Amino acid sequence: MKFAQLSAFATALMLSSLAMAEGGGDRTFDRMMTANDRAVELFVAKEQARDPVVVNEKKDASTKDL
Repeated sequence: MKFAQLSAFATALMLSSLAMAEGGGDRTFDRMMTANDRAVELFVAKEQARDPVVVNEKKDASTKDL
């Protein structure tokens, strides 16, 4: 009886360690977030390199319609 209890305890301990093992999900999420951060940095750099577009609401006689 003690052997059965001991083997059941050992089996439960092994199964719980397998269930709690880290999978590839954390690494995949980390790679995804790193790629997202890099893409945002590139986008911001590209937008800062552009000339700003200025829209004037006021028009007078000297301005022409585009």
